Amino acid sequence: MARSPDLERRQELIDALVADFARAGIGDRSLREVAAAIGTSHRMLLHHFGSRDELLLTVVEEVERRQMTLLSELPAEPDQAIIAMWTSLRRPELRPFERLFFECYARGVQGEQPFARMLPDAVDAWLTSAARSGTAFDPALTRLGLAVARGLLLDLVATDDVDGVDAAANAFADLVRLRSTTA
Repeated sequence: MARSPDLERRQELIDALVADFARAGIGDRSLREVAAAIGTSHRMLLHHFGSRDELLLTVVEEVERRQMTLLSELPAEPDQAIIAMWTSLRRPELRPFERLFFECYARGVQGEQPFARMLPDAVDAWLTSAARSGTAFDPALTRLGLAVARGLLLDLVATDDVDGVDAAANAFADLVRLRSTTA
């Protein structure tokens, strides 16, 4: 079934927004500034997203969706999967999205709309995607892995200590490896 032209245009805008935010960050740019950067008008952005907050949340959801597609490509061994996923998540070009994720998530936790709709899907969507990925699925370990990854990403965006967070991710993978050899 073909998508409507309006949905196709919306997806084109989302793709352009993701590319622009990866290149230039988000900061406190106005809708007019963002629109100019991607070659459209602020009215078009309002038509497709309703508000700046909805636009930001849509970008977060899109980046999360893209990251979840990696789950089916991960190695079968949990410790190796952790390192592969971490290697993907820690890429410098994702920092603007990580900052945006944490900003939106914190606003959602406070009950602020539209960000509250992220919850609890920010966890549940990952658990569902992992369960469908075709690899062995341990819900508790998956949730723990997600929590560790997000904690390390928060540490990374706050401190820019790449070596420290990489060492911590490797230590977590070692603990998971140890768990699987003693289980």
